[in-house]
Amino acid sequence: MAYSMTAFTRQRRDTDWGTLTLELRSVNQRYLEPHFRLPEALRDLEPHYREKLRKALSRGKVECHLRFERLEGTSSLSLNHTRLETLAETLEALQRRLPQSPMPDTLALLDYPGVTVSEGLDEDALKREALALFDEALTDLNAGRAREGDRLAELIRDRLTGIREQVLEVRTHLPAVLERQRQLILDRLEHAKAELDPNRLEAEMALIAQKSDVAEELDRLDTHVAEVERQLTQKGPVGRRLDFLMQELNREANTLSSKAAVTETTRCAVELKVLIEQMREQIQNME
Repeated sequence: MAYSMTAFTRQRRDTDWGTLTLELRSVNQRYLEPHFRLPEALRDLEPHYREKLRKALSRGKVECHLRFERLEGTSSLSLNHTRLETLAETLEALQRRLPQSPMPDTLALLDYPGVTVSEGLDEDALKREALALFDEALTDLNAGRAREGDRLAELIRDRLTGIREQVLEVRTHLPAVLERQRQLILDRLEHAKAELDPNRLEAEMALIAQKSDVAEELDRLDTHVAEVERQLTQKGPVGRRLDFLMQELNREANTLSSKAAVTETTRCAVELKVLIEQMREQIQNME
């Protein structure tokens, strides 16, 4: 099953101390790249969130934004004097060594981890709620990535059908194309009143036929199309494999174009390149 790397979810949970709101947003990225914005009281949840993402996702840039809105009267702030004194001593030592460096203001000091303590707030219970909320959000995000992946796979299969049609058209015209080339060469020779040794003529005709024969390229196109179809049904990430297959499909389309000696083959080669590029653009969003 193919998964997209693009999805968004917003989940909310009411607790005894306030409301937790979590947003997860993922977009395409070569590797898994998580970014977190968490409230100070819940900042130490980041390693747990990161590990859950690592187990659930393989690729994508994922932004996680957790907000906590306290209910009025459920908690109050007090200073951690020991922490504040340690911080002040450190700042004094820093100012002596670097007298020109600016010092933080009062609000910045309050934002420093551990300086303020929320009284009346059960942080352990709140963290459990935040972890459960993350699990819900991650499940919903993956469901969205799966729905988007299904749509991408459908678009890719439509293009694969188009490629098969172009390959079939080239195969249909191939005998007539070779015969037309042979007749064109004979007509030119006749027009120039050239006299060639019959054996030399047959050798030249065989060489031209070999250079114009695209049966091998058509066979490889069929093989790559079948492999793309197979990858779309596999479990786990398939984006990188599909991207590689797009390169191989494009290689065969280029060879077909270079061997094209008549309008029909050239047109089919151009159409193949268009279809392959359309698939490649969609695959950039697949995990």
